[in-house]
Amino acid sequence: MQALKIRKVGNSLGLVLPKEAVAKLKVVEGDTVYLTDARDGFRITPLDGTFAEQMVAAEDIMREDRDVLRELANR
Repeated sequence: MQALKIRKVGNSLGLVLPKEAVAKLKVVEGDTVYLTDARDGFRITPLDGTFAEQMVAAEDIMREDRDVLRELANR
């Protein structure tokens, strides 16, 4: 475990990740990471491009087949 200091960044607060964490996450400056709830605290994960593509496809299907999905939900 490594302690990280909270720092002021403009009007916000931020963390500076050590290079080992950046390497393990396989991220570079400008990438997006996600903070999610975990059982024992929080988890930081990089964007999974495949998951993002799957969500776009799912949203398209839900939009196109809204009536069918609504009918299935009522059964």
